[in-house]
Amino acid sequence: MSYGPPRPAGRLLLTPEDKEAPARALRLRRLGLGERPEPELDAFAHRLAHLTGAPYAMVNFIDEERQYFAGLHLPGAPAPASPGRPEVGRWLPRDHGYCPHVVVRRKALVLEDVRDYPRFAGNPIVYDYGIHSYLGAPLVASGGMVLGTVCVADATPRPWGRTGLETIKSTAAELTARIERCEADGLPL
Repeated sequence: MSYGPPRPAGRLLLTPEDKEAPARALRLRRLGLGERPEPELDAFAHRLAHLTGAPYAMVNFIDEERQYFAGLHLPGAPAPASPGRPEVGRWLPRDHGYCPHVVVRRKALVLEDVRDYPRFAGNPIVYDYGIHSYLGAPLVASGGMVLGTVCVADATPRPWGRTGLETIKSTAAELTARIERCEADGLPL
């Protein structure tokens, strides 16, 4: 079956409105997150990929206009960006992918085959990057603000199962606690 390029489907392809984005962007700037690669978050993404068996894993921070992967694990990816060398694959527009939905929903999202869900099948991430499976959870701070997401993805459909869901949720809680400890102590991540 051919899925071809996305077709307009009314409101189905719209990224949900994120009223918390300005406050989140301000807090992320204060934390120094979401503007540059973080080696600790790259290591976290690598561990997440290993735990889930997924080829792609990200720690994603979202502001009003874009998503920034401060932690990133890609199969065969070059080393993280350095001064004078452009970043590869570190950001996406806010209307690409599924993390903006996780942030607004404030709960985990499991898509074994994104093409099975009309709301998500036409997302540019399917056609531009070949992503067909997604599992993500929000980084919900103790005050209730969602800081971003942790997620994994695959180019082939896959059953994430209860184990995958519990893994993504527990790693999100672990990372949120770590970020909050650093914030409370005034330390960098």
